[in-house]
Parts: sequence; structure tokens; C-alpha cells
Amino acid sequence: MKSLPVTSETLNVARRVVWFMEPEEALADPVHFLAYAMTYGTVEDLKALESIVGPDEFREVLENAPPGIFDIRSWAYWNLKPAPPLPTRFNSQPVCR
Repeated sequence: MKSLPVTSETLNVARRVVWFMEPEEALADPVHFLAYAMTYGTVEDLKALESIVGPDEFREVLENAPPGIFDIRSWAYWNLKPAPPLPTRFNSQPVCR
């Protein structure tokens, strides 16, 4: 996936949806960032991102979804029911960043 531009809009979205990282760090990993935005973003957040990424990028996030980010409701929404199973972790060790 192409990298995301660092703009005031993307930084604001990153601050809101990936609250535990610095915004620039969150934007450096587009798949993780967009997964968090697709789960926790507001309508305004997603409108801001739609001017930068298109349906192909959102689909790529779903195809490479990091485990533990999507909840059942947002997974079903983005997959337009019926949804495939949620991604799962392969090991029991926590993922730390």
C-alpha cells in the first residue's frame, strides 16, 4: 500500500483513532492506521480519508487486516454482510509497539 501523506487532516484523524501513538508514527503504517480509522473513525474522519484513499485501499486493509483491531460490527459493515471471520492471532504473545 502506498504511504499516506502527512497533512493536518490525516494528523487529526491519527490523533483521534490511534490515540496511543504519535500521529506521524501511526501514519507510517497505512494498513494499521486505516484499520483503526475504519473501526473508530467518525463520518468526518472517513470523509477526510476518502479524498486520499479509495475503495481499493480500504479493500486491501480488509484483506490484510491486523488481528485485534476490528470489532464484529465494523467488520460486518466494511464487508457488507455476510462477513468473513475476524482475523485471529497465531500466538498468545501480546503485540507491543
